[in-house]
Amino acid sequence: MGDLLKTAGDNIQFVLVCAAVIAVLALGSKAVERLWLKDSVASMGSTKYITICAMLGALAAVLHIFDFPVAFLAPGFYKLDFSEIPVMIGAFLLGPVGGVVIELVKILLKLVIKGTSTAFVGDLANFVVGCSFVVPASIIYHLKKTRRTAVAALITGTLVMSVFGSAFNAFYLIPAFAALYGMPIDAIIGMGSAINPAITSVWTLALFAVAPLNLLKGVLISVPTMVLYKRISRILHNAAGENYRTGNKRQPQM
Repeated sequence: MGDLLKTAGDNIQFVLVCAAVIAVLALGSKAVERLWLKDSVASMGSTKYITICAMLGALAAVLHIFDFPVAFLAPGFYKLDFSEIPVMIGAFLLGPVGGVVIELVKILLKLVIKGTSTAFVGDLANFVVGCSFVVPASIIYHLKKTRRTAVAALITGTLVMSVFGSAFNAFYLIPAFAALYGMPIDAIIGMGSAINPAITSVWTLALFAVAPLNLLKGVLISVPTMVLYKRISRILHNAAGENYRTGNKRQPQM
């Protein structure tokens, strides 16, 4: 009975953490849009805004399903995918709130289609770490919509994702995964040590496996985003119709 109550308590705590993280990201992004980006972020009817978020979220979910491990860098439960490309494109168009919404749609659709294999820890990680890339990059880009700013935004997003993702894994995600999945932390560290002998603790696992993985992910997302955004944004502008506008009337120069 004691073990059952502990498991239930751990699951409830994890759900509350997930809800709190989603709320903080959404409210924080909304505050930034209202205070700093109100003349830059696209404004359109709610129906078309939701439609674009849904389309990009669905595309991101499909890409997320086809994730793959990077065996030379990290244990197999850490995987890469290209789902942040449509999320980043949407965030460049709609602003940081749009990026958070698309990221959330992606995760929810993925759970419906494929379920979870990591007691939802991996799904929370993908959402939060993805937002740590998309939100700061979107904010920087919307301050001045130029190609140079877009490059700076994507580099900044990659660095933030790498630092934040490593710390979030070490502080919360790895211990949560161990508790919810019933796997000793030493066993998780051992999986990392088998790839890189320098990995001897949770922090070195984050430093030598998670950080390089996120740096690689940032590059793999940034390059296609730079190539595709201008073309796809035109299609999305047309989808938004006559109600689409930007407060400063500046179109993206990418």
